Amino acid sequence: MKIANPVIEARDGIEALQRLRGQNGFEPVPEPRLVLLDLNMPRMGGIEFLEALRCDPSLPRTLVFVMTTSEAEQDRMRAYDRNVAGYILKSRLGQGFVEAIAMLEHYWRVIEFPG
Repeated sequence: MKIANPVIEARDGIEALQRLRGQNGFEPVPEPRLVLLDLNMPRMGGIEFLEALRCDPSLPRTLVFVMTTSEAEQDRMRAYDRNVAGYILKSRLGQGFVEAIAMLEHYWRVIEFPG
């Protein structure tokens, strides 16, 4: 899709936190940063990741969009209670996954991020 911003992939929530923080041999991810989060990850689930992220004083401005298969109202509320920017259901995307990524890339270009 020729996204202009660097895309960094993590296998699970633990690795994602290490990458964001610059731990375990990883360079820290510079601000501004936008995270696409799956709630169903191995080793550390998405809600647990959000709790750790929101408690970390070095990562307060990290924007998070949840992209998940979970339609559970409890998961949606728990995510929004942890200040996610959006909750996107994969099942509603269908063939629109590319359009959803394009929307996020557009969001990245037009939003004014904090200094």
